[in-house]
Amino acid sequence: MSLAVVPKAYDIFSMYYFENPNFRIWQPITHMFMHSKASLMHIFFNMFALVSFGSVLEHFWGAKRFLIFYFVCGIGSALLHQGVAYYEIHSQIIELTNGIFTNSDISTILQTNIVEGDKLYLKPMVENNLALFNKLNQYEFDANSFLSVVSNAYIPAVGASGVIYGLLVAFAFMFPNAELAMMFIPVPIKAKYFVPLMIIFYDVFFGVLSSNSDGVAHFAHIGGALTGFILMWVWKDKKFNHNRWN
Repeated sequence: MSLAVVPKAYDIFSMYYFENPNFRIWQPITHMFMHSKASLMHIFFNMFALVSFGSVLEHFWGAKRFLIFYFVCGIGSALLHQGVAYYEIHSQIIELTNGIFTNSDISTILQTNIVEGDKLYLKPMVENNLALFNKLNQYEFDANSFLSVVSNAYIPAVGASGVIYGLLVAFAFMFPNAELAMMFIPVPIKAKYFVPLMIIFYDVFFGVLSSNSDGVAHFAHIGGALTGFILMWVWKDKKFNHNRWN
């Protein structure tokens, strides 16, 4: 029973790209509680950070406000991830098809399920959308590059990393002078420097600016951090003792 249920649950609760036929309205919330099947380190580091920073924040905020922050950061993370995925997938397909495919065409072809087991095949997409693909007859079409781009719409996002980034930003707001040390760099750095530097170098520089994909949803991280920043800025003058922000 468990062998049949767990893979099905992973497909149902992980967050797929919103134009993918496997996307469900609840996935922007449920994906926060799913983690990589390939590595236990994914859930280990997320839970380690959740306990390390979340427990401190929950102590000061209380459970209700902490849960609000948790879910809002997770949803903000999902929204930015989906928005960037839409831009990247559509713009790259339009470029690959020399502008022959419109945004409407792309939305239509992405409704096709091209997953068989652990592999993706372009053939079902072509067969189900012959009229659209026939428009490419007069154009030199790179099927491998096309499949590589389209595959991004079929890989689900999982994990609470976006939430964790929101919590890190909140911790830096609440305790800016607390000293933190990154693994393998045993030099303590104040939170107000540590958190933005980590986001800039890991997610902006290596994730966004690097041409090599590492399988990490960097924009989900950035989305969680931005949402956390906005929430803390709004709450700064209304919800807490001002002395905690100095």
